[in-house]
Amino acid sequence: MNVLSLFVLVPVLTIVAMVLVRNAAQVRVTAAVGSVLQFILSVGLVLFYLAERRAGNMDEMILVHDTVWYAPLNIHYTVGVDGVSVAMILLTAIVVMAGVFASWKLEPLTREFFVSLILLATGVFGFFISIDLFTMFLFYELAVIPMYLLIGIWGSGPKEYSAMKLTLMLMGGSALLLVGILAIYFSSGNGLGQSMNILELSKMHIPLEAQRWIFPLTFLGFGVLGALFPFHTWSPDGHASAPTAVSMLHAGVLMKLGGYGCFRVAIFLMPEGAHELAWIFLILTGVSVVYGAFGAIVQKDLKYINAYSSVSHCGLVLFALLMLNQTAMNGAILQMISHGLMTALFFALIGMIYGRTHTRNIYEMGGLMKVIPFLSVCYVIAGLASLGLPGLSGFVAEMTIFFGAFQHADTFHRVLTIAACCSIVITAVYILRVVGTLLYGSVRNPHFAEFKDASWFERSSTLILITAIAGIGLFPLWLSSMIGDSLAPVVSRLISLL
Repeated sequence: MNVLSLFVLVPVLTIVAMVLVRNAAQVRVTAAVGSVLQFILSVGLVLFYLAERRAGNMDEMILVHDTVWYAPLNIHYTVGVDGVSVAMILLTAIVVMAGVFASWKLEPLTREFFVSLILLATGVFGFFISIDLFTMFLFYELAVIPMYLLIGIWGSGPKEYSAMKLTLMLMGGSALLLVGILAIYFSSGNGLGQSMNILELSKMHIPLEAQRWIFPLTFLGFGVLGALFPFHTWSPDGHASAPTAVSMLHAGVLMKLGGYGCFRVAIFLMPEGAHELAWIFLILTGVSVVYGAFGAIVQKDLKYINAYSSVSHCGLVLFALLMLNQTAMNGAILQMISHGLMTALFFALIGMIYGRTHTRNIYEMGGLMKVIPFLSVCYVIAGLASLGLPGLSGFVAEMTIFFGAFQHADTFHRVLTIAACCSIVITAVYILRVVGTLLYGSVRNPHFAEFKDASWFERSSTLILITAIAGIGLFPLWLSSMIGDSLAPVVSRLISLL
């Protein structure tokens, strides 16, 4: 068995074990053990990849394994990883592990909740190891579908509406994506036979006439999950109604499937279509970046603030990918990882604060630094990462993106880049406003003075994420170079078209 299949097998076995254990306490322990084991596997994969890279044993993909599923249509279970997918697997493992600890006291239906949560994680891991379009789409759907149950059953507020809206919007994107995948399959060949293998497809030439309509389909299909304007409206409602761990996985990991798919499928397989049509989506992503930041400013609900912030940051990912040069695309992948970590930290802290105050309105809170200092300091760190403080992951990602974007000398790209840069100032405004209102000043509600600070499982969840954020911010070179090596074949194909 290929070692990459363990990233699907371990969560499946964790689900089976959770079904068989007797009580909620055993379910929690089982979920924690499974998530920690998955994290150990991901760290081992990173170390193996770096060792292979130092030894010079690098192909376009490593640990490739191929098994025929349905020979008549040339559908295979094909897995493999490069530096980008290894980085995304590590991100997923960190966020899932933190999410399990953040949900330690969740009730009722504890077993059902953790089974659904780990099932979602199974789909995400499977998506990142897949290099066959059919396999990738299968795991994509497996990751999306549990969101309906997780929000509709364990959510809050208008949870049924939010769950339905999210599911319908993402299924609409999936429909576009399915048509795009089938179009890629039937447009491939060139005498070599039709294929769904991404590595094989990259060596074939999809006709430019086909790329002109397949590229928008696939980019939009994945872009819906990446909160591309104007298809982003499901995201704030979904975030606001989801339980804590689901918000963490939703913003921290699930939305990254959109950016990863745009890179791995739309841009990599259809570079000519990307060159011709990137300007259209650059405008839409530029709107996402600025609109999301302004949307966060006017919100009073902590979850809505972070949800609109996610629209802005995920828009920046797609914006950088569409710059079609190695520096900006490297920044896009770093931004996916950085945003995944810091938004997971934000949602974890918001859930912990809400569990004590029973409100998410920032104007009903105040002075929390005096009452829950540990959680308050963690919130400040998350805010500083979001606004790009040097030494944290957000600075590395955003500066790489803007350096790459400014490599374009034409007026169109420069104007859009300057507009996107303005989001940094807007982000600083709403982050500092929230931190000042929420944490400082007098304690407005006398009942807040009775709060206890973070418990052991809350400290575990937040410290896992803060360590990763600071680690990337202080030591980014290993991750940046690992990603850059994997971007080289994509960028070389794009450069050859200039």
